[in-house]
Amino acid sequence: MVHGLSAFLRLLPLGGVRAFGAMLGRLMYHLDGFHRRLAMTNIGLALPSKPVEERRAIVRNVFAHFGSVLFELIRVGTLSDQQILASIEIEGDERVRQAHAKGHGVLLFTGHFGYWEMGAFALAMRVQPIAVMARPLDNPYLHDMLERIRTRSGNSVIYRQGAIRKVLQALAANRAVAILIDQHLHTPDAVYVDFFSRPAATTNALAALALRTGAPVIPAFILPLPKGRYRVIFEHAVEPPTTDSPDAVREFTQRCTDVLEMYIRRHPDLWLWMHRRWRANA
Repeated sequence: MVHGLSAFLRLLPLGGVRAFGAMLGRLMYHLDGFHRRLAMTNIGLALPSKPVEERRAIVRNVFAHFGSVLFELIRVGTLSDQQILASIEIEGDERVRQAHAKGHGVLLFTGHFGYWEMGAFALAMRVQPIAVMARPLDNPYLHDMLERIRTRSGNSVIYRQGAIRKVLQALAANRAVAILIDQHLHTPDAVYVDFFSRPAATTNALAALALRTGAPVIPAFILPLPKGRYRVIFEHAVEPPTTDSPDAVREFTQRCTDVLEMYIRRHPDLWLWMHRRWRANA
């Protein structure tokens, strides 16, 4: 089935793949009542000033967007490097080069926002290959396909087992490592930071690694453009707190989370509101 899907998507231009995925996403909006209601609840709590009809429109757009994300990634995986670069506009890649010049590696972060996988392609082709942290997928065929796509331009994938050691090795070799910071974390080493004015359990790995290694921390965001194109933005590095601060890890994590929240507020229809991001402090 996965191979058949890939063969079908090859027949479509990127704009057609996006339209096809959005159509399926809108269908799921009507069929998946649980996640539709969860998204409405989350948006209502995070953006209470928005009228109900606007919240409902955001949720419809969110379903359409995430209906496109996987299909577009599979389709991009069939393109040549030249075709991929032709579909991408990049802003701020010089910031990543300047960060590499410090010799401590680079830590990139984003969330399940926009087309987060595309930034890795852009960096591999414009700067140098990177490592991305990810979790294995339950579907082995889809997992293998995404592994091939993610590594096609020289990038590597770091999974949970032995992850910290592998990240430290990559940073010591002055490589970049990308981390997602927007999922609820169940482990005791999570830090609680304010996310849309509500406490959210967040990974401490990004801040702890940055403070330990001195690696600059750069936010990365990938936005859709018309006709199946993408805009990749590498923001200014997030300034770390003083290392002698008693709460440096939490403070650094908050600074990074604030940047992610800023982008979500600008483009609320590109973030995964269907995730149970805020849960009881347990």
